[in-house]
Amino acid sequence: MTADTSFLARRGFLLGAAGVGAGAVLAGCTSNQPAQQQAPTQAGAQGANAEPGKPVTIGFSAPAADHGWMAAVTINARAQAENFSDVTLNATEGTNDVNQQIAQVESLINGGVDVLVILPFDGKALTAVGQQAMDRGIPVVNVDRVFDTPLAYRAWIGGDNYRMGVNAGNYIAEELKRQGVSDPVIGEVAGIDSLPLTQQRSQGFADALQRHGFSVGPRVAAQFTPESGETQAANLLQSSPELHALWNHDDDQGVGVVAAIESSGRSDFFMVGGAGSKNMMNLIKNDSGPVKATVLYSPSMASSAIALARLLGQGKGLGDLAEHEIPAEITTYSAVVTKDNVDSYLDVGFDS
Repeated sequence: MTADTSFLARRGFLLGAAGVGAGAVLAGCTSNQPAQQQAPTQAGAQGANAEPGKPVTIGFSAPAADHGWMAAVTINARAQAENFSDVTLNATEGTNDVNQQIAQVESLINGGVDVLVILPFDGKALTAVGQQAMDRGIPVVNVDRVFDTPLAYRAWIGGDNYRMGVNAGNYIAEELKRQGVSDPVIGEVAGIDSLPLTQQRSQGFADALQRHGFSVGPRVAAQFTPESGETQAANLLQSSPELHALWNHDDDQGVGVVAAIESSGRSDFFMVGGAGSKNMMNLIKNDSGPVKATVLYSPSMASSAIALARLLGQGKGLGDLAEHEIPAEITTYSAVVTKDNVDSYLDVGFDS
């Protein structure tokens, strides 16, 4: 999942696909082999904005595709750009080296791109180069990990970490009440605890449970990787002989969490994931194991960022909004995916 110490909380806003272009994109394949991922099929923008317009060259920069969510970000951005005959995408090679990413963005600026789409490895560190682009009249679409100042971007689009925790907590609480469990033990496998995004997710989770009269029980923190998920989940299960529900923050590390549950042989609780991987959606659809839901934090935001960049380059707004201009900030919605609605969300799934 994402990791940025400068990420700020954002209010929930559900981005409509009409007028922006399709935000729903399917990524596919292993996290360390993004080149093998299958480009998804997407719906196109609706109305006049879908018609070819002024040619736009978009520069794209993101971290290395070293796990499923980040790999999907790059695949989605490329696939969305291919949907538009009037878009040329100049994408740099993903890197987790801050200085290298800065140099890559500077190269895009000097190369004369019309718009930039940047998911920074470190929002604070990339702020100056984002502002450099803006000062030169190149609009910047900042994805997910936010820059330190709005002066460094024209538009921001990203996920809602707090509401992700809230929606996970509400689903778990309502399901436990449906089962007639009055004093549940609810576990949590968080991501990297030092990150604000993890803190926001945990706070939302705790706040939601409190509203239902419940609280968070055993809690461990992993590292957004399958290996750390398996280790930390095994520790939690070993120390918790009684458990009714478990929320795991991230579906990439959830691969390991599920492995730990299977190794334990336990079936006394259900699990909710986070992010919306295709792996977890398939488990939800099969309904044969502990995973009953996942809360979206979809990499399809990268597809929407490309669509927004195209509209900015063409001087257009969003077709379904009264505003003449593209909004400054768009926060995606953390929908809860269950067996009842999983088919409608499979198109935004990604492979962990």
